[in-house]
Amino acid sequence: MARQFVDALKDGDTIEEVYLLADKQLRANRNANLYLLTQLRDRTGTVSGLMWNVTEETCAEFDAGDFVHVRGKIQVFQGGLQAILTRVDRIESAGLNAEDFEFQPPQDINNLFDRMKEILLSIDNEAIRLLMESFLTDEAIVQKLLRTGAGVKAHHAYPGGLVEHVCNMLEVSQRIRDLYPAVDFDLVQAGIFLHDLGKVREMDFENAFVYTDEGQLLGHMSIAVEMVTEKLAQVEQELGEPFPRELELRIKHMILSHHGSYAHGSSRLPMTPEAVVLHQLDNLDAKVYEFVHTIEADPNGESHWTPFLPRIERKLFKGTRPS
Repeated sequence: MARQFVDALKDGDTIEEVYLLADKQLRANRNANLYLLTQLRDRTGTVSGLMWNVTEETCAEFDAGDFVHVRGKIQVFQGGLQAILTRVDRIESAGLNAEDFEFQPPQDINNLFDRMKEILLSIDNEAIRLLMESFLTDEAIVQKLLRTGAGVKAHHAYPGGLVEHVCNMLEVSQRIRDLYPAVDFDLVQAGIFLHDLGKVREMDFENAFVYTDEGQLLGHMSIAVEMVTEKLAQVEQELGEPFPRELELRIKHMILSHHGSYAHGSSRLPMTPEAVVLHQLDNLDAKVYEFVHTIEADPNGESHWTPFLPRIERKLFKGTRPS
């Protein structure tokens, strides 16, 4: 029997298939009865799965990152497809075809990493360039970076996604730097590399991204600031003098302010030209990816619109897909 890939599911389909459990949440309805909300994933996309009248005990048998065999039926709800599940069972990965569940990045991550290094190691400011080099020659950090996503759900949420996100931002910065001569783009490019680097310790990746204890307690911005501090002694040895204090503060400020607002998790608002450029480039790349990927991954091909997305408080217009 042919595999039921997510992108082929349609309203009314009965499903009995194995998926990766990308997310699992237990919730209670108005009557305090528990229900299970899941995200089921394969290499073609993700579909929400809902199972009514569950117990904590039965749901404790599987967790995010597990492979699960599910039974249920596909239905349209608020313009999107969801699976109403009748059974969920954890299964071992032995015997499964790993390629059925691995999302393939649209570009070669190793080539992007080489391009990222080329840009960062051509920075004119010696202190900044040596700081970049201290990270890029740290094999433990590099190996984690090549496996880390830029997010868990919203954007570039796959192995190597962080490298792709950073490289995209660096390429844009290369193209606009002549338009803003008052902005220090050596500093901007350092901020681009460092702004999400804490995610190599904030998240762990096996089959799905999960937050580490350190990530839950500190967050990637604080972790990235710690990582910079840890590298400064090494850089100062190579410089033969103290790392410029104001430069250190400007770099750390960019990290702590790159989400742009307190509401979005920044502990400081951008207060330098370089910090505001970093925030805008980060937001541009993340939002464009999220919009395009959401439209492309929506399994309900019959609708011109995606379902309402609470995260961004809107539906997205898909238009007519080419046949």
